[in-house]
Amino acid sequence: MARRKKVYEGKAKILYEGPEPGTLVQYFKDDATAFNAEKRDVIDGKGVLNNRLSEFFMTGLNAIGVPTHFIRRINMREQLIRSVEIIPLEVVVRNFAAGSISKRLGIDEGTPLPRPIVEFYYKDDDLGDPLVTEEHVIAFGWASQQDMDDMVALALRVNDFISGVMMGVGIRLIDFKIEIGRIWDNDFQRLIVADEISPDSCRLWDIKTGERLDKDVFRRDLGNLADAYTEVARRLGVLPMNAAPITKPTLIN
Repeated sequence: MARRKKVYEGKAKILYEGPEPGTLVQYFKDDATAFNAEKRDVIDGKGVLNNRLSEFFMTGLNAIGVPTHFIRRINMREQLIRSVEIIPLEVVVRNFAAGSISKRLGIDEGTPLPRPIVEFYYKDDDLGDPLVTEEHVIAFGWASQQDMDDMVALALRVNDFISGVMMGVGIRLIDFKIEIGRIWDNDFQRLIVADEISPDSCRLWDIKTGERLDKDVFRRDLGNLADAYTEVARRLGVLPMNAAPITKPTLIN
């Protein structure tokens, strides 16, 4: 079997050349990182869970007309995706105060925000992915005003979808981040949701208990990360309710 060409490797995923022009294979690793990779570990089965969960959310978004890069899941750790030109911004939507906004503004974690707040962070690990304004984005040419309007609209549609799905299984969507990419149809540009949607990129709290079911479990040493992600997958029907926690990647086909 021919060795695939690696295109990019990040903290949690590897991108390989796809089987057809305009496609990539996205591989989910078991690596867990926090605080700009200052804290790191390997969590058995994490990549398997995130692959299945991201498939679940991306498929749902595609079904309601929100375009994503997701084409299909290939196996337990890989999915086929469209190749896109990633806009160098993390788009964050916040429904409740948590994490950095609580620290910046002195708002208690868990406080409902008056409305969903969309923030932009410049993707640069060396700078710590700083918060930027629309003025910065447009002035430095990272995106146009039309791009910004389209990104906000996309992010809010994603928020509506994930919030509703999670509410239905007793989980509160505190906040999440997505990446957005450009694709081209001849001379026509479209923006689509890219990267992943998983507990790595969302804050998810149990509605009744407030238990964290996201990467804050790892950031704050609150328990077993694989157990938390497995619970999310069970509630969403991605795993059977009686499934054992995933500790080896061979348990899901």
